[in-house]
Amino acid sequence: MGMNLQGLEVWWLVLIFAGSAAAVWVAGIYVSDSTDVLSSRLGLGEALGGMLLLSIVTNLPEIAITTSAALHHDLGLAIGNILGGIAMQTLVLVALDFFGLGSEGGLSYRAASLGLVLEGTLVIAVLTVAILGHELPASLIYLRMTPAALSIVCVWVTGIFLVSKARKDLPWQRKGDAPGGQEEARGHSRDKKSAKGMSTTATGAIFLAGALVTLASGFFLELSGEALAAHLGMSGVIFGATVLAAATSLPEVSTGLAAVKLGDYKLAMSDIFGGNAFLPVLFCLATLLSGEAVLPKAQRTDVYLAALGMLLTCIYLCGLIFRPRRQIARMGIDSLVVLIVYAIGIAGLFAISNGG
Repeated sequence: MGMNLQGLEVWWLVLIFAGSAAAVWVAGIYVSDSTDVLSSRLGLGEALGGMLLLSIVTNLPEIAITTSAALHHDLGLAIGNILGGIAMQTLVLVALDFFGLGSEGGLSYRAASLGLVLEGTLVIAVLTVAILGHELPASLIYLRMTPAALSIVCVWVTGIFLVSKARKDLPWQRKGDAPGGQEEARGHSRDKKSAKGMSTTATGAIFLAGALVTLASGFFLELSGEALAAHLGMSGVIFGATVLAAATSLPEVSTGLAAVKLGDYKLAMSDIFGGNAFLPVLFCLATLLSGEAVLPKAQRTDVYLAALGMLLTCIYLCGLIFRPRRQIARMGIDSLVVLIVYAIGIAGLFAISNGG
């Protein structure tokens, strides 16, 4: 169905993949910045609608890749990108901690709040439902939809509602914010972007153009990635969880670093947790487009990646609760542990894949 790049030489595929990744990076930054401005000017930032919009916008590359993979019935690549993307985007927090804060204290120490703990818990919740859905029979599908995929959407929407409610008020001292952490309010970097620059109409035009470029680049990432994986002899899961997930995480690195440099640590962590919580929702999209029960088709490596994403999130939740101030190698202790666990986890992924 549609365009096929399997017949191209490897160097052409690498060029297309690299060019698409660069386009996703640049366009993703413009989309993220314009979304921040629009959310602030329209008063959507902390509202439920604003959170839903931001979750979808920050995952436009993954939406495009999942759409293309589902239409091509390359479900292994789609599943690998969704579940591998969660682990990879969690690793982005390590980069923000190392490159963004320097000697200012660990990221989790500066960002600590009960709201972020709730957001991280939501990531674990939707992944848990995904694993449960994997055990259901593939025949359990009606009107191109499965109970597991719908359950993920319901859990995500409920979780987003609770997070939105928690941001407005919590029955805790200082509304769940830890002393000695971020001084300015969460999202102040977004407000600063909104206070200067172009008109709302021009910003909307940039958002639309950036979104279209991001979606188109995501499609070419999937097509070239599928062909590259075949040429390199890599499974769709391995390629999707590593190379493809890294390419689609580039905008989060840039926008996260910008937020951290402005001292908006909570927003930087919230964007990663929010994006990770949304990714399993794409199983609903993949099921609808492919007409197949996607979750039951997940392999051992897919379940392994889901567990790895949950483990990495748990480590950061511990960091947010215990708030270790000490740094090792220019990063918080929790970030160092996440880096080590991720490296071991990816080694295990290759071992499982090669072991059959």
